[in-house]
Amino acid sequence: MIHFIVATHGPLAAALLESSRMVYGDLPCVHAVCLTEQAGIEGFRRDFSTTLEAASVNADGVLVLCDMQSGTPWNVACEAAFSPHARPPVAVVAGVNFPMLLQTDEVMMACDVHHAAAHIIELTLPTLVQAKRVDTAQTDDF
Repeated sequence: MIHFIVATHGPLAAALLESSRMVYGDLPCVHAVCLTEQAGIEGFRRDFSTTLEAASVNADGVLVLCDMQSGTPWNVACEAAFSPHARPPVAVVAGVNFPMLLQTDEVMMACDVHHAAAHIIELTLPTLVQAKRVDTAQTDDF
C-alpha cells in the first residue's frame, strides 16, 4: 500500500486535505506538511521528517505530492527520496492539485511507489482543462 504526503508552501497542503474531506470523505494514509514563515526551512525539514516517519508505517512506499518543482518542499522531499537509506521507497511529484489528491484513492493499493507516481500523473492530466464557449445549448438531461 502507498501512503502519501502533501507538501506545500504555506497552508495549501492542509487546505487541500480539508477540502478533500468535504468532497470525498476521509482519505486514509494522506498526511499534510506545510512550510511556514514562522518555522522556516529547518522547521519544515523537521516536520517533514516526522511526517515521513509516520507515513512510512506499514507502507510499501510514500508518494510525496508537492506544490511545485525546485521549492523547499520539493527539495526536502527529493533529499528523502534519493537517500540510500530511504525505507520504504519515496517518490516525489510536483503540481499537486485537488483532483490529484482525490486520485490518491485510485493508486493507494499499488506496491511500487514509482508506478503509483506515474499513474497518478496519468489520471490527473485529463482534469487539466480550459473552459471554452459552447455554441449549442446544453440540456439538463444526463
